[in-house]
Amino acid sequence: MNGMTRRIALALEYDGHGLCGWQRQDNGPTVQEHLETALARIDGRAPTTVAAGRTDAGVHAEAMLVHADVSASRFARAPLAYVHGVNQHLPPTIRVIAARPVAADFHARFDCRERAYRYEIWNRTTAPAIHRWRHWWQPRPLDVERMREAAALLVGRHDFSSFRASGCQAAGPVREIRQLSVARRGWRVCLHVRADAFLYHMVRNIVGALARVGSGQWSLARFEDVFRARDRATSAETAPAHGLYFTNAVYDDFDSASLASSSD
Repeated sequence: MNGMTRRIALALEYDGHGLCGWQRQDNGPTVQEHLETALARIDGRAPTTVAAGRTDAGVHAEAMLVHADVSASRFARAPLAYVHGVNQHLPPTIRVIAARPVAADFHARFDCRERAYRYEIWNRTTAPAIHRWRHWWQPRPLDVERMREAAALLVGRHDFSSFRASGCQAAGPVREIRQLSVARRGWRVCLHVRADAFLYHMVRNIVGALARVGSGQWSLARFEDVFRARDRATSAETAPAHGLYFTNAVYDDFDSASLASSSD
C-alpha cells in the first residue's frame, strides 16, 4: 500500500451459508479472506482486518463491524465510491454497507462495549421450503411465555459455564446479558440478546436450552438447575448456526447498526 493509511470502520452484511465463518482458514472460504482480497484490489495490498465478533460457519451478519487500515487518499477522495468499489470485488453474499473513518488506535474487537445477536426459529409442523438456511426448524409447538420466563433468569451478570462450548478461549465464564427477549410473529420465534461479550457458542447453547423449555421437554426448574450447575455436560444441544444473526456492535460514540442504516 502506497502513501499514508487511514483506519476506517466498515459495517458488513453477509449470508453465512456456504462460508466457513469470519476468520481466515485453510479449509474453505471466509468473510475475512474475501474482504481482504477485495480491499487489496482497491489499495494494491491487502490490509489486515479485525472484526467485532468471529462468527462461525453458517452464521449471518446484518451489521458486523470491521476495522482496516486503507489508503487515506483513496478513501478520503470519495468514501461512498470506495465502498462501492470494494463491493465490486466481493461475492454477492457479502456486502460492505457503510464505512467511516475512526481513530488510528480504534480496535473493532477490544473497543466494543456491547454485542447483539438475533436467533430465528421456524416453528410449525412442516419444514420451510423457502429460506431453509435462515432459521432453525422446530416442529414441536413452542410456548413463548415459558421461554420468556426462563430467559429472564439469565439477564444480569452471571457465570455462563453451562452454555460455554468446549474449546472456548475466554479467560473466564462470567458475562453480563443486558437483554434477552423472545417474541413470536406467525411461525417465526425470534430471540434477541445483548451482552457485554459472549462465550464460544453461548447464544446457540442458550437457544437450545430455551427450546427445550418452550417445547415442554424441560420445566422451568430444570432449566434453572442446568444454569446453576455451571456444567456444559448437563445442558441441551447447540442450536444450529444458520439461525443466528450478528446484529450490532456498540462503541463509545457509534454502533454498527446505526452506521449500516446511515447508508439508506
